[in-house]
Amino acid sequence: MEFKKEFSQIIENHGQVMNNLTRSETIEAAVKRKEALVTANGCLATWTPPESTGRAPLDTLIVKRPETESNIDWDSPNNLPVDPETFEMLWADALAVMKAKDTVFVTDRVVGADSSYALPVQLLTDRALTALFTLNMFRPVPDDIESSIFAKKDFKLLVLPYDKIDISRYEGRLRKLSNGKTSDMAIVMDFEKRAGLVYGSAYGGSVKKLIFTVMNYYLPLENILPIHCSANENDKMELSLFLGLSGTGKTTLSAVANRALLGDDEHGWSNNGIANFENGCYAKLIDLNPEKEPEIFRAVFHKDDYRSHGAIVENAMMYPDGTFDLFDDRLTPNSRASYPLTFLSNIKASSTGNHPKTIVFLTADANGVLPPVSRLNPAQAMLWFLMGYTSKLAGTETGIVDPVSTFSRFFGQPFMPCLPHIYSDMLGKKMKEHNTVVYLINTGWSGGPYGVGSRMDITLTRAMVDAALDGKLENVKYKMDRIFHLDVPVFCPGIPSDILTPENTWKDKNAYKERAIKLSLEFSDYFDKAYGNKNIDDDVRRQCPGK
Repeated sequence: MEFKKEFSQIIENHGQVMNNLTRSETIEAAVKRKEALVTANGCLATWTPPESTGRAPLDTLIVKRPETESNIDWDSPNNLPVDPETFEMLWADALAVMKAKDTVFVTDRVVGADSSYALPVQLLTDRALTALFTLNMFRPVPDDIESSIFAKKDFKLLVLPYDKIDISRYEGRLRKLSNGKTSDMAIVMDFEKRAGLVYGSAYGGSVKKLIFTVMNYYLPLENILPIHCSANENDKMELSLFLGLSGTGKTTLSAVANRALLGDDEHGWSNNGIANFENGCYAKLIDLNPEKEPEIFRAVFHKDDYRSHGAIVENAMMYPDGTFDLFDDRLTPNSRASYPLTFLSNIKASSTGNHPKTIVFLTADANGVLPPVSRLNPAQAMLWFLMGYTSKLAGTETGIVDPVSTFSRFFGQPFMPCLPHIYSDMLGKKMKEHNTVVYLINTGWSGGPYGVGSRMDITLTRAMVDAALDGKLENVKYKMDRIFHLDVPVFCPGIPSDILTPENTWKDKNAYKERAIKLSLEFSDYFDKAYGNKNIDDDVRRQCPGK
């Protein structure tokens, strides 16, 4: 099947093609077609079906072809294969549906602020709002796009958010649901044919994360490390990266007045330095507090003419007067907003910068046993990069609630398709090449686990982050935490020295040791399961707690 030829034929032959409308024209089309409502402040509000209020990981598939399958870790639970024949059927069916639409929308954008590896992405969809999402999230095509390594290797993205798959054709080919029926939704990536399909998912994140995953496959093969992180730099052009799962404080700690933001989610580290993939942000809105997150709140809810605004609010509770209740999660706890980076006040317009001076791994350890700050050598950094650890709370039973350990490789497991050593080896190599220092910051509990201890005060966490970024931890003394194989400073400016060693903050020292050993064994068990048969360097293996 000639995927790209048939895709292009629709654009050339369809009777009503809205080809690269301006942003204001796209906004007007979305409103006129009743795909979104204009709110009190001028942003757009939309609501999706229940199955489209978040990602669909069990329906997110990678086409398994001989040309690409050896690069992919098929043992990872998020790398779900689909055979080429099934994808060709889905692509043909989607094209047939698209041909029958009254109107189709096309956008030509790129992913990647560094034009030397910007990936051209052409979207074909029947929804103006999906087109607007790509205008918010993907970047304009640069004048020098011909210099990109992907200039002649563009990616085609076909999106039918509200149409459902004819499941009678796909029994035994797509996922079987608990009720015995076949899933009518598919998000599929074909790395070899350079084609992607979103069929039946109206969640904006399906488009964003599909392209993120595509970049995370292509870039390592070009010696570029893709990183799920935020990035900022100071007035000396010293750049820092922040990696962390939800709830660890990544957004809060990276959005600060004295450092310009390159981007908040997806970056590449090439021989040129760091570059943001995106043109915008896709922020969670639930419980958004304008005092704690003023930048995000202002970006989404500033007042403007709707034709200029164009922030898209998904699945938030809205009153009839067009105002929102962001603390009401009855529709979903995953309400979101898409908006351009230019809506933020302190950004670096180019979204590119130098090689990082400092990288911060963020974890929120609800066990209360990890040090609040540690310095990682390359082998340690590669290990913690592989593990992507944080912990979540199991519930609110009476008494102490046992935290649930969460491991997400490279702090973004669902979007990292390649074999794990490809990413971790590249991180270690680049750290050494550019003298990059990595710190692990625990924004979680101190003095005991959740229910006994307390969450680390944000002012202390900020002081530790500032000390790390400002180089104030480079020449202090360190001691080894032998349970977790971490180098812990004995002094940090502005921080009481006793809290730097977790055991000091626990009244019951035996309870601390038991809890720490329990967590270390969870690390070891997970490592063996995820990486026991993978090509991980022995020195990195030895850094794993419990080993």
